Amino acid sequence: MAHEIRDSRVLAAMSHPLRRRLLDVLRLDGPATASGLAASLGSAVGNVSHHLKVLAGAGLVEEAPELARDRRERWWRRPDGALSWSTSDFVGDPVGDAAEIVALDRQTSLSRSWLSALETAPAEWRDSWFTNETWARLSPEELASLSSRILALFAEYADREPPDDGVERQPVFLFARGFRAEP
Repeated sequence: MAHEIRDSRVLAAMSHPLRRRLLDVLRLDGPATASGLAASLGSAVGNVSHHLKVLAGAGLVEEAPELARDRRERWWRRPDGALSWSTSDFVGDPVGDAAEIVALDRQTSLSRSWLSALETAPAEWRDSWFTNETWARLSPEELASLSSRILALFAEYADREPPDDGVERQPVFLFARGFRAEP
């Protein structure tokens, strides 16, 4: 189930590079403390704590008090579901434009990192990765239908409990974009 963002204050809260990384780690690895998140992201605990509070204020993370061993320990989790927004909800809002730029920069950065590490990646990962681009003539309704199908396929893999089959699974970043353009 997707968490639809319609408030520009929420979009602004998640449109910070460290906050996006915090959301990603909590999505992939589950609940964590600020110190655990700081260690995994190479950031200062105080900085991570500040950004967690901003995310909590926007409803993008929540405390998980049942995981704490004592009253001083604070655990954080991300509510279930992917985060999504429609740029049509933010037309004329500079926050919407900034969020799209942050998202595109992030996608480009992660892609470049993968490509720079490709030579030294294990063969099974080099052989299984993909990239694709194509052109099609579509109506707005057909593009919306394609988007729904792609997002449902992504959700099928992202929201599942990994099988307990002894196979090691690594984080994989998936993204897709489809938009009107001229060749």
